[in-house]
Amino acid sequence: MTQNSSIHRRAQKPFRILPKKLLSEFPKLLNPLINLLVRLKISPNALTIIALLAGVGAGVLFFFERLVWAGILIIICGIFDIIDGRVAVLTNKQSLYGAMFDSTLDRYSEFFIYLGIASYFRNHWALWITFWTILGSTMVSYTRARAEGLGFECRVGFMQRAERMVFLSLGTILGSLFKVFDIVMIAILIFIALVSNIAAIQRTLYVRKAEKLSKSGKQA
Repeated sequence: MTQNSSIHRRAQKPFRILPKKLLSEFPKLLNPLINLLVRLKISPNALTIIALLAGVGAGVLFFFERLVWAGILIIICGIFDIIDGRVAVLTNKQSLYGAMFDSTLDRYSEFFIYLGIASYFRNHWALWITFWTILGSTMVSYTRARAEGLGFECRVGFMQRAERMVFLSLGTILGSLFKVFDIVMIAILIFIALVSNIAAIQRTLYVRKAEKLSKSGKQA
């Protein structure tokens, strides 16, 4: 193994904010529901649409300040985002179109959630933080997709979609129940905005580094 490939592997090891055990064990809790959906022959794309509708619903509920229910719908959105891929695998319905459809609707559902939060803060200075959060969440996904389109597998950085959904849902529910929603959500939005934009920059710089390593490897 060359030094270049060793560096490449270390750079590719993603850091996750959520515990690895949680990320690996939680999907197993959904197996009964997944098996039921497989038996009912529910289309994976239909599940992706349900996730989108949950995201849109969460945004609407933020506008009407039904915060606990908004948080619950964010959880439902995240759960169906996990389920659709598993169902696609188990029913042998994986396809490039399905992957594209899933990724596209994920971006829309997340946008509607942030749009709802922005509408909640429409008369508050935190509205501007929401814009930076939307930008960061979009860019962290875009930079990975663009890097992979250029031939570089790019998983560096953190604050991926799973982390964002968990922080938003728990922050919404707990902040509402304990009557500190504004403070908690503003802190979460600032955190997501900072970390996701930093991750986007990390991924951009990673491509530069990976390209240099690739060129030096070819010359060697």
